[in-house]
Amino acid sequence: MGTKISHSGIVESISDGCVQVRILQTSACAACKVAGHCHASESKEKIVDVQNVRDAARLKVGDSVTVCASRDVANKALLLGFGLPFLILVSVLLIALKLFSDEGMAALTALSALVPYYGILYLLRDRIQQRMAFSIE
Repeated sequence: MGTKISHSGIVESISDGCVQVRILQTSACAACKVAGHCHASESKEKIVDVQNVRDAARLKVGDSVTVCASRDVANKALLLGFGLPFLILVSVLLIALKLFSDEGMAALTALSALVPYYGILYLLRDRIQQRMAFSIE
């Protein structure tokens, strides 16, 4: 297992040290020989913003590049996007089930507990973006 996650892509736009790269994100089974006959394989186009590119002047729209991120960045993104919300949801649900006799109210309480979490993530998006940056090789 490598220490970097990389995707090849095409430069879509360049502005003020920010390069937008279009990548094709594929599932693990998309490379399988029978992927065309199976509905489990999928692929999606995504636009990735690469901030603070030192040599952005050498790049042109349409150039083929490789976008990289460290495994640490990927793990932090998974933790913030899935791990912590899941823990908040389950813990608030268990507490609410003890406090309320109505399961519907407990479920709504657990779901509403995620609103402040995602609000905080939104407010801290610039700081998170600086720490979880992509690079171009």
